[in-house]
Amino acid sequence: MSDFRQDFIRFALDKQVLKFGEFITKAGRKSPYFFNAGLFNDGASTLSLSRFYARSIVESGIAFDMLFGPAYKGIILAAAAGMALAEQGRNVPFAYNRKEAKDHGEGGTLVGAPLQGKVLIIDDVISAGTSVRESVELIRAAGAEPAGVAIALDRMERGQGELSAVQEVAQQHGLPVVAIATLKDLLGFLEHSTELAAHLDAVRAYRAQYGVND
Repeated sequence: MSDFRQDFIRFALDKQVLKFGEFITKAGRKSPYFFNAGLFNDGASTLSLSRFYARSIVESGIAFDMLFGPAYKGIILAAAAGMALAEQGRNVPFAYNRKEAKDHGEGGTLVGAPLQGKVLIIDDVISAGTSVRESVELIRAAGAEPAGVAIALDRMERGQGELSAVQEVAQQHGLPVVAIATLKDLLGFLEHSTELAAHLDAVRAYRAQYGVND
């Protein structure tokens, strides 16, 4: 397990973004863990999160010209990732969309830099893939090309069929998806944690029941 992925899981635990217990997912499954990126809600944690995004994006090798953040969580994530990339000497433009079109000023649903070239979509997680599909449509309608998707956590569990939500997005849109960390990384973390070892069997059982292969 790459050190920065281990560091990200520890960071998410410290901020209580990642919790263990009994939680019901959107799919109605009883999960032994829960991840809520909305709890990265102050300047320091968002700065740290942005650097994890930048690290995973650079390490992925995905070629891109700009970033796009789907409303609403993706807006701050794209802006933050853009700042972290600029820290590393890679200054790229970013854009995002509104949920409703603005009928005054510049109008429309898109805000920020013009969509052009290869566009990397930044979001927190992929559940049903709805925001990715809408983003892909907006990007292509503007004459640009979707380059991939960057997310914080890949739960690696089945969607509607045998594939995970992430695999479905990759297959349907022909896009690479890069995650800062995955369920596999989380299991690796638990295997080396004496403090959290009590949760390992439950997470293993959950993956055995609902998980997919890499």
